[in-house]
Amino acid sequence: MDSIEYGLANRRPLLVDLATMPDELTEHRATFVTLEINNQLRGCIGMLEAQRPLAEDVAFNSYAAAFSDSRFPPIQNDELDNLSIHISILKPAVELNIQSETELIKQLKPDIDGLIIEDNSHHATFLPSVWKSLPRAEDFVHHLKIKAGFDVDYWSKDIRAYRYSTESF
Repeated sequence: MDSIEYGLANRRPLLVDLATMPDELTEHRATFVTLEINNQLRGCIGMLEAQRPLAEDVAFNSYAAAFSDSRFPPIQNDELDNLSIHISILKPAVELNIQSETELIKQLKPDIDGLIIEDNSHHATFLPSVWKSLPRAEDFVHHLKIKAGFDVDYWSKDIRAYRYSTESF
């Protein structure tokens, strides 16, 4: 919340002093920050690969989810009291060996796997938390394909899929 409040006042993310942080917060980790108001998505931004220390990544992605998610207007002061913040720390993604959508669906672990799909310049991800709203693996994959810009029936021999898990709080 500090980075969002700082962003409201200063129009930039909170700068984190890594010298004051415990070692586990200075390790390079990838995170996603999801914002909700009344259980409705209000912003979600993150990185699939670690590019900066955990504390910096959370501060940056909190700010970006609040002010740079193109699906939503920037967060306003009057929304802060109802804002909930969910942080997901990603474990490295592992490529799945798949030849078909059926193989992909069979390999997924509902409520555990996050999924990345990509083909050419199209790509998208769903965090494991998305299983709450799409509990059937078929629906999870179909909605992710739509998010990536594919038709629901699209499949190509060039599609690549990666699974990852998260620690969330």
